[in-house]
Amino acid sequence: MAHCEQPTFEPENFFSGRCILVNGPVIVGAGPSGLAVGAGLRQQGVPFVILERANCIASLWQNRTYDRLKLHLPKQFCQLPHVTFPQNFPKYPSKGQFIEYLETYARMFDINPRFDESVQTAKYDQTCGLWRVKTVNGSDGSSVEYISRWLVVASGENAEKVVPEFEGLKELFNGNVTHACEYKSGESYSGKRVLVVGCGNSGMEVALDLCHHDAAPSMVVRSSVHVLPREILGKSTFELGVRLMKWNMPIWVVDKILLLAARFVLGNIERYGLKRPSVGPLQLKKTKGKTPVLDIGTLSKIKTGEIKIVPAIRRFFNGGVEFINGEKLEIDSVILATGYCSNVPSWLKEGELFSEEGFADGWKGKSGIYAVGFSRRGISGASEDAIRVAQDIGKIWQKETRQKNQCFMTIF
Repeated sequence: MAHCEQPTFEPENFFSGRCILVNGPVIVGAGPSGLAVGAGLRQQGVPFVILERANCIASLWQNRTYDRLKLHLPKQFCQLPHVTFPQNFPKYPSKGQFIEYLETYARMFDINPRFDESVQTAKYDQTCGLWRVKTVNGSDGSSVEYISRWLVVASGENAEKVVPEFEGLKELFNGNVTHACEYKSGESYSGKRVLVVGCGNSGMEVALDLCHHDAAPSMVVRSSVHVLPREILGKSTFELGVRLMKWNMPIWVVDKILLLAARFVLGNIERYGLKRPSVGPLQLKKTKGKTPVLDIGTLSKIKTGEIKIVPAIRRFFNGGVEFINGEKLEIDSVILATGYCSNVPSWLKEGELFSEEGFADGWKGKSGIYAVGFSRRGISGASEDAIRVAQDIGKIWQKETRQKNQCFMTIF
């Protein structure tokens, strides 16, 4: 076995040094994915360290979501392994209720992430057969290197906001510009003409919230989008799709059924400027990671004209915007509901498990690396990945622990 120089530690404070040997896996990210892995490992007695760049768990939910947000799917599809939602929670828990659930979950499994630790690089050391994870503390700027046999990437598909470049937006437009991750409520936009750039779930809900606060929103729809009712005849559309898939129906058949049901409930949405993609909603989610919009009332506002649909942007100017069809619109503010992306390629120095875009090809790679929450299947998919990862590491851990104990008994 190759020799690797071991770091030194102060016995009275294991974490005080600049180099820390972790007796178990390093988990990057303290969102739902990281917490789920930690819970599975805790149940098996496997020690671990969770590194989180923010100052709290589930920072995306706590710091970068709007106030009116609720889970888009029924709670049974959004719970983490081993713990269900409280019975008194509604079918679609609010943002605050979901955060409460996650905080309770962390306490139940005694999960204590190391906050303000931003991972700069993670590289597998072939000589030592270990992962070297370097971080910078956001509070004091100190640097620490964590050394571990296993690395679990659980930082999520939505780690960084996407901010596209538009001609004139920075140079000429004199109104307020913000990303959806910074938007909390439409209260400060009352009476304002607001351009919402993006028609995904965030864009649709932000536009609806603006309507509720007496703003005048216009929403940019530059490409096709699937809009589905959140429920069909009182049943979750997502749940209907899941049940049909369990009957071994081809995905294209399930898509056809969902689209027929959507047409029945919502009508022909293309007459309002919302063109559907040629690929079905589930197939599009599986292949491109593009989530269909689950309508919670936005479409009715579009139909009445309270939310105006506009085409792609050509340029911005002082006090307004010009679209590709030549039309111009005077606006006061811009909200960029342009989505998020993975930041894994910026710090992970490994090219097998993750693509250049930061998506994982499976949940397990070589040399002890794992991915949780990159399957494009939401929280339920992340929970399934977390169970697999925790069990895989746990089996190795238990086997090696038994071998060490047998060796100890033989010697003595």
